[in-house]
Amino acid sequence: MKEDKLYQLFNRLQGQFDLEEPQSGHQDRFLEKLNQANGTVSIHKNRSTWWKPLSIAASIAIIGILAFQVLGIGPSLEQQVVEISPEVSQTEFYFANLIEEQVVLLKNEKSPETAQLVDDTLLQLKKLEKDYKSLEQDLVNGGDSKIILNAMIFNFQTRIDLLKDVLSQIESIKNLKSYNDENITI
Repeated sequence: MKEDKLYQLFNRLQGQFDLEEPQSGHQDRFLEKLNQANGTVSIHKNRSTWWKPLSIAASIAIIGILAFQVLGIGPSLEQQVVEISPEVSQTEFYFANLIEEQVVLLKNEKSPETAQLVDDTLLQLKKLEKDYKSLEQDLVNGGDSKIILNAMIFNFQTRIDLLKDVLSQIESIKNLKSYNDENITI
């Protein structure tokens, strides 16, 4: 019976409920008026709204500084190396093209018999490239430029020698395979 009366009440009042949210600061204003009526003094005063724009501006400034550091808007490592030693750019271009040609030849020679050798060689080339980048960083950081430049050239020569040795080993493997194939009798 009670449920029936409750159901009728809600049906009668449907659409008349206040669903609006009170304005911001409503509770603070209400408590202030209540305190004044009771004769008590509120400890907490209204804060001024100057801190909101200031915090937004500080957030934007921090994001800008972080973006500047992350994106590294300064000159790149290669540009800094060229500033220190312009010859490096020409030498690097020559050696890089030569190495890239040899790498293409190496990848074209990949077969089931030489796959492990090719993969190991490419891994070693990546390590040498990482060492080269480290040498570039040392040069930019102000190390002994003659020693570092010699080490950079030696790094390129090591990569070229490695590629030549591996390509000659692959040729030997191919020759041995063709020799073995020719000597098999049916």
